[in-house]
Amino acid sequence: MQYEITKEWDSTPINHAPVKITLSCNTNDDFITALFDGPFFNDPPKPNGPVGKPFPKLWDYEVAEIFFLAPNNQYLEVEVSPHGQHLLLLLNGTRNMIKDELPMKYNSTINDASNTWSGRAEIPLSYIPRDVNKINAYAIHGSDDKRKYESLYPTPAGKYTQPDFHRLDYFEDFDIKQILPSGDSLLGTYWNHL
Repeated sequence: MQYEITKEWDSTPINHAPVKITLSCNTNDDFITALFDGPFFNDPPKPNGPVGKPFPKLWDYEVAEIFFLAPNNQYLEVEVSPHGQHLLLLLNGTRNMIKDELPMKYNSTINDASNTWSGRAEIPLSYIPRDVNKINAYAIHGSDDKRKYESLYPTPAGKYTQPDFHRLDYFEDFDIKQILPSGDSLLGTYWNHL
């Protein structure tokens, strides 16, 4: 499954190449592979944290994000940085974080010649809510008044004055069975221990 983020949060078309996100899962994997590819803005400067580790408030930097939502409003937020940091949050209801800084395998590469970056995340199936049926994805870059918030499924033009990636009503349908070859028995198992 491949997605391209071609609009800003308010449905305005972006003026550069889109961030692309590709989701897949191989037989016997206990994770979904998420590949991220997009333009590298190098703005704001990179987070001051170790590569491959969670970084608090990563959303304040240049990131790509994907959210997985279940009908009970439990959702997983996955954020990745071109610089190699990541942040995973479990939320139970809108903006109600119950767990953050979860571990995940993630690596990234920046191509200075083409001003692009790519990342590969292994998102554990156990973190994804059991009955997941909707997603949204985002990309953020820029500083101060040049900050850009981009959305796979944006809000309607003119409806809001500020971006908010937790407007769950705008998430769209997602059928995880299209990428899970061996069933979904591991989905949501981490949530059982919270």
